[in-house]
Amino acid sequence: MKDRFARFAFVISEVAGAPRAFLVALALVVVWGLTGPLFHFSDSWQLVINTGTTVVTFLMVFLIQATQNRETRALHLKVDELIRSHRRARNTFTDLEHATDEELAELEAEFRKVRARATARAQAKSAGGTH
Repeated sequence: MKDRFARFAFVISEVAGAPRAFLVALALVVVWGLTGPLFHFSDSWQLVINTGTTVVTFLMVFLIQATQNRETRALHLKVDELIRSHRRARNTFTDLEHATDEELAELEAEFRKVRARATARAQAKSAGGTH
C-alpha cells in the first residue's frame, strides 16, 4: 500500500505541477465567476468554490508533503554517497538532518570562517595581480 501511495502521490504532484493543470484550474475559476450572475451570486454559488478549493488544498498538502519527503530522502542518500566516496570528507556530514540546531549552528559558523578565508585569499590575490 505504501508503494502504491508513493507512486500515486508522485504522479499527482507531477500532474498538478504542470502548466496545463494551472490553466485548467484557472478555467474553472473563470467559469465559476462567469456563472455568478446566473446564480445571483448566491451563498450556494460561493459555497461551491469554497468547498472545492478547500478539499483540493487539504488533499494536495498531504500528497505534496509525501512527495517532498521522498525526494528529500533520496537527495540525502545521494549526498551521503558523495560524502562517503570522498576520502577527505568528514563522515559526520552524512547524517546532518538529525543534528541538533546547536550542532548545525556550529558547522555553519565553521563554514562562514572558511568562506571568509577564501574571500580574503581571493581579494589578496586580485590586489596583488593588479599592481
